[in-house]
Amino acid sequence: MLLQTDNLTVGYDGRAVIQDICLNVNKGEIVTLIGANGSGKSTILKTIAGYLEKICGSIFFMEKELAYFSRKEKAERFSVMLTEKIRTELMSCREVVETGRYPYTDYFGRLSQTDRQAVDEAIQLVDIESFADKDFSQISDGQRQRVLLAKAICQQPDILILDEPTSYLDIHHKIRFLEVIRKLATEKQMAVLISMHELDFAEKISDYTVAVKDGKVVHYGRPCDIFTDENIRILFDIPKELYDKYF
Repeated sequence: MLLQTDNLTVGYDGRAVIQDICLNVNKGEIVTLIGANGSGKSTILKTIAGYLEKICGSIFFMEKELAYFSRKEKAERFSVMLTEKIRTELMSCREVVETGRYPYTDYFGRLSQTDRQAVDEAIQLVDIESFADKDFSQISDGQRQRVLLAKAICQQPDILILDEPTSYLDIHHKIRFLEVIRKLATEKQMAVLISMHELDFAEKISDYTVAVKDGKVVHYGRPCDIFTDENIRILFDIPKELYDKYF
C-alpha cells in the first residue's frame, strides 16, 4: 500500500466538505475521482497533497502518517498538478519544467547532469520539444498543461496527483496525455490519483474509481462496477428521461 486515507474529513476553515474518506492507492495504479462540479474532488486532492489542512482522520504514505514527513521528503515523494494557473516571471517552458527538480538540487538550485537528463526525458515524453524554449506566458492553455505535466513527471515522484489535467486539451492531446499517464503507471510503477470530468476517458484509464456526491464517497471500486447507467444518472443528477435521450 502506497497511499491510504482512514476516515479522512476535508474542508475549509474547519467546515467539513467531505467526511469519512477511506481510499487506497497502490504502486502502478490509477485511481480516478469523479463527481459533479463542486462535489469536493479538488478539496480531497489538495488535502492529500498538503495544500489544505485536514479536519480529522489520517493520511498514510507507505504506512507512515504523512504529517511526519518533512517538506523535502514530501516534495520528493509527491508531485502535484492543480487547476490553478501558476505565475512565472519571464521563464521559458524548459525553465518551468526544471523547477520540478528543485527538491533534488543544492541550496542555489543548480541542476546536475542527472537533473538535466530527467528534464529532457520529461519534455520528450509529453512532446513539447517544439516550444520548450518559448516564454511560458506566451503559449496556449493546452500547451501549458503539457508543460506542467512534464514538470510533475521530471520530479520522479512515487505518486502523481492531478486535478482536471485534461481540461484545456484537444482530443488528440487528451489521448496522448492519458497514454503518458498509463505508461508512467505501468513502466515506472508510479501511482496516480487524478480527478476528471471526461467520464469516457475516466472509465478507460482507471484501475479504481472514487465517486463523490453530497459530502461523501458514494462509490469506490473497479470501473466496471461504478460506470453503470444508474450510478452515473444519480451521481450527476440527470433526470431519467434526459439521460435516456442523450446517453
